[in-house]
Amino acid sequence: MKVSDVISFLESQADPSLQEHYDNAGLLVGEHNWECTGIICSLDATEEVVNEAIENNCNLVVAHHPIIFGGLKKLNGKNYVEKTVISAIKKDVAIYAIHTNLDNVLHGVNGKIARMLGLKNISVLSPKENILRKLFTFAPTDSAEQVRNAIFKAGGGQIGNYNECSFNSNGTGTFKAGEGADPHVGEVGEQHHENEIKIEIIFPAWLQNDIVAAMQAAHPYEEVAFDIVNLDNSHHAIGSGVIGDLDNPVGEIEFLSQLRKVFNLHVIRHTAFLNKPVQKLAVCGGAGSFLVSRALAAAADLYITADMKYHEFFDANGRMLIADIGHYESEQFTTDLLAEILQQKFRNFAVLKTRVQTNPVQYFVG
Repeated sequence: MKVSDVISFLESQADPSLQEHYDNAGLLVGEHNWECTGIICSLDATEEVVNEAIENNCNLVVAHHPIIFGGLKKLNGKNYVEKTVISAIKKDVAIYAIHTNLDNVLHGVNGKIARMLGLKNISVLSPKENILRKLFTFAPTDSAEQVRNAIFKAGGGQIGNYNECSFNSNGTGTFKAGEGADPHVGEVGEQHHENEIKIEIIFPAWLQNDIVAAMQAAHPYEEVAFDIVNLDNSHHAIGSGVIGDLDNPVGEIEFLSQLRKVFNLHVIRHTAFLNKPVQKLAVCGGAGSFLVSRALAAAADLYITADMKYHEFFDANGRMLIADIGHYESEQFTTDLLAEILQQKFRNFAVLKTRVQTNPVQYFVG
């Protein structure tokens, strides 16, 4: 198996186009065509994790946080980023980051946190726009099914928990084949009328090339007529943060105690208690102050996130409890998530979870 095989599968789970504009996800060190000897999953890629990979005969580190985030102008080993990159290059260890694109899918980082908390009815807190497109194409009646099925197989027609969704209408198509054409039906130089079915199928934007290729391969016509339009509809499974419900309302102190236990927390920074039970929870792993207004609009009782600044706590405005549990702490289960995703696909391959504690933040509790 090659590094490219692992990357291809990961990107089928969280397409690179879903990363935020400021991000730097992808293959950061190494080559796609390397033979892969094993995988180490980690929240962070550090020099210690690279060394751990070597010790376990793994030459690919799959991390959530990109070790190269801003520009690198020199490689002198003056900081942990440069040291890690130098070590990986010297030891032929590839480093792949799957960051905000994994944050922005419902089954990703925030979905994992929600499942750890036992939330139900989970949905995206802030859905992304301009993600969906619709394909219109026209096929002769006896070929419509094979064209539809090819598009479905390429990933089209998924709406919520339903797949193979399409709309079909009957009509008549006309065309005149010119010199050099090889028409499937009709004669060169003569106008032809054909009973056709207009097929409409929705799909996510990043699948467009695959969708069009599949449609054209399955279509009997030499020249395939089709239209693609952008939709304003939100994608239910793509966007920032998640929101969900506990089975039953729980007191604030009781829930924070449970939160502390599940995430093994030293401390929780939070806004003033509102003295009311919590049931609807919003979640955003990592720095999530940008979603406070969304959590409020969704009527969340509690918003769990990290990296909140002093003045940002005021934004709760006495309407919602905010719990800042720490950046590493909020995303720590991403290592498990990555291993679970990869182990399901590569069952007979070494997929390991790092044992290195990469959290740079320590707490004095003496």
